[in-house]
Amino acid sequence: MKDASMPGKRVWLLGGIIAAAGASLCCVVPLVLVLLGIGGTWISRLTAFEPYRPYFAGLTLLFLGIAGWKLYRKPACSTGTCPPRGLSRERAVFWVITGALLIILAFPWFGPLLFN
Repeated sequence: MKDASMPGKRVWLLGGIIAAAGASLCCVVPLVLVLLGIGGTWISRLTAFEPYRPYFAGLTLLFLGIAGWKLYRKPACSTGTCPPRGLSRERAVFWVITGALLIILAFPWFGPLLFN
């Protein structure tokens, strides 16, 4: 039986991805746009999102924590509903996405070292 009170782990993981995208608006997105050949003075306006970066980073960590908790909590097999066999694949995808999001969140600290 599914827990109807909280959304599934995929929803929390998607929330973490969206929050990380919000956290990277000021720093990573302008770099990616310039690397793709998209330029313009409007890109400099993305730095206005810098004050909101800690909030987005906190949301990212919260969502990833909830997704990880839902993924690794002990399933209740006593009721006859055991976890699916693709659980190890879901965990691998979770860790790949978590690693990528943590790199994106840490980019403002190690990014300047790459370009000096």
